[in-house]
This record gives sequence, structure tokens and C-alpha cells, in this order.
Amino acid sequence: MREPPGRRRTEALDYMQAMLGQLRTMAEAERCDMLAYLIEMSYVEVSDILRGERPLRVADQQRDRTVGMALQPARKIKLQ
Repeated sequence: MREPPGRRRTEALDYMQAMLGQLRTMAEAERCDMLAYLIEMSYVEVSDILRGERPLRVADQQRDRTVGMALQPARKIKLQ
């Protein structure tokens, strides 16, 4: 028997929220304030979606687009 799509989505969002909570704790422990803040905003966003206070998607016309910004792939760094 298959799970309804809404239940799967809720379970996925619950998992993301738990992982974001752990990442936030790690970022705070390492004193990465901006990273901790951004992770906290993601955590709040997931919470709002779970409570039904925010839609899952934002319509294209409502989203601020970055114009002409090329995304660079992540590069390896050398630790000293």
C-alpha cells in the first residue's frame, strides 16, 4: 500500500527541519554567525510550510531573480 503524497511530503519536510536544526547547532558551535542565521531562516521557512502558513512554491513573477549572475561550481580548498 502506497503512502499518500501529502504524507510523504510532510515526512520529508520533518526530516529537513531536523537536519537544519542540527546544522544550525553546528554552525553556532563553530561561531559561524551568518551561516547559522541563514540556516535558521531555512528552518523557519520549513516550519511555516508545515503549519500551512507559506506556500510550497513561489510564483516566478513574485521571486527576485539574480540577473546575469553565473553560478560557479564549488572548488576544492587546501587547508594549511
